[in-house]
Amino acid sequence: MSDKPHPYPGIYLSTTDTALPEWFSNNFEKYVNLQPMPQGGRGILYSCDDLNLGRKVALKTLAPDKKDSPVDRKRLLREARVTAQLAHPNTIPVYEIGITDQDAIYFTMKKVEGESLYEILVRIARGDAPTLERHPLEQRIGILLKALSALRYAHTHGVVHRDVKPENILVGIFDEVYLMDWGVAKVWGMPRDEAIEASFDLPESDRITLAGKRPGTPLYMAPEQIRGTPPVDERSDIFSFGVMLYECLVQREPFRGKSIDETFKNILHHTPPPPSTIRSELKNTPIFDEICGRALSKNSADRYQSAGELMAVLQRGRNQLLKRDAD
Repeated sequence: MSDKPHPYPGIYLSTTDTALPEWFSNNFEKYVNLQPMPQGGRGILYSCDDLNLGRKVALKTLAPDKKDSPVDRKRLLREARVTAQLAHPNTIPVYEIGITDQDAIYFTMKKVEGESLYEILVRIARGDAPTLERHPLEQRIGILLKALSALRYAHTHGVVHRDVKPENILVGIFDEVYLMDWGVAKVWGMPRDEAIEASFDLPESDRITLAGKRPGTPLYMAPEQIRGTPPVDERSDIFSFGVMLYECLVQREPFRGKSIDETFKNILHHTPPPPSTIRSELKNTPIFDEICGRALSKNSADRYQSAGELMAVLQRGRNQLLKRDAD
């Protein structure tokens, strides 16, 4: 056996056979060795040890200046509970919700080694050869199909994500794919929560200011989200997914403007060029032009009406890519 260290975390007999300590606890004190992780959205994400189970977990909580905010507490609870109830292969398993020693809400979940689709796309846009080799177009479409499967599952359970974007797709080192961050999800049949809904139901001028605090989000909003006119439903997620697909195909967002205001105007009024006019290699697979054109329709009635419908046609597009590469 080689003496070279294994590149991935291992399982050690010393942690599996250790007896439960006398201080065994179900309180926050069982989490130790908290180390900051890069992703976290509006919260703070840590890697830590669960002493009860002898494993690494990811722990998400609120920043000290947010821990007493009713809006942020509700949003974090919603993210934890929606994620926990959407038990799907492409959503992260949630282990526990609790309160820290500083009275901040937290939840723990499976710790996945990997990176976001956004990070992958940034490197591809820069022409990074190893990333292009590891993530060719057909593989990127495969990532999207797995995320779309999670979205389809959520929609059938009455949940609209409302923040679909590459930053919220986690790709593991073993090609696992997870659709993340359900903190602003809309759950059908639940009373309207004014606090959590506020960031999506403001007048356009106020929403532009708010969105400026998170520059990536406006790029993927559906027209109805910008206008604040109902319905914001499954088809809004499909529009956001269409933006993400377009970016995967041509390495640029279809509606980016010089400002958030211009970006919103583009989403409302601009029709982006077909992907094949930007990337000549896509001319042999015109199905992607058709998919983007329909998914990015300004009128939700003209889009794909379900994630399942979009999955079927996107899978056909991926099959065409695989056949093209095999020929």
